[in-house]
Amino acid sequence: MRILVDADACPVKEIIIKVAGEMDIPVVMVMDTSHDWQCEGVKVITVDKARDGVDIALINLARKGDVVVTQDYGVAAMALGKGLRALNQNGLIFLPANMDKLLFERHLGQKIRRGGGRTKNQKKRTQTDDERFEKALRHVLGEVLKDQREVASDVDPSL
Repeated sequence: MRILVDADACPVKEIIIKVAGEMDIPVVMVMDTSHDWQCEGVKVITVDKARDGVDIALINLARKGDVVVTQDYGVAAMALGKGLRALNQNGLIFLPANMDKLLFERHLGQKIRRGGGRTKNQKKRTQTDDERFEKALRHVLGEVLKDQREVASDVDPSL
């Protein structure tokens, strides 16, 4: 298991690194060339600054058992399609049950903006947002670890 992060505008990098360190889980941050960020013990993959370049690279890197952190509903939908777990920076856990609604809302927002309209601005990030994210991340990681233990015990009854 790894934590893959759509890291271009991710406000919770430090929380991810802290939790991953406590649980000994590797972290991969994927970002484009307009960002220069490094952290000891974290793999940083830099991709060209092309439209959806980070999104495509992240999904291509992802494999079963990984957890994806992204604020992009399209990336989350692709992650779920690959059987991965995904959540956003505010602690929203993406599930097949909420994906259709989220993608539809994204579509409506894009349609309004293309027509010259405006959509609401994001609220300023708070400590509560960080706490909610950390709680959700720990929950998702715990679920994945539990699933992995169950699979391992099915393969080897001595576990």
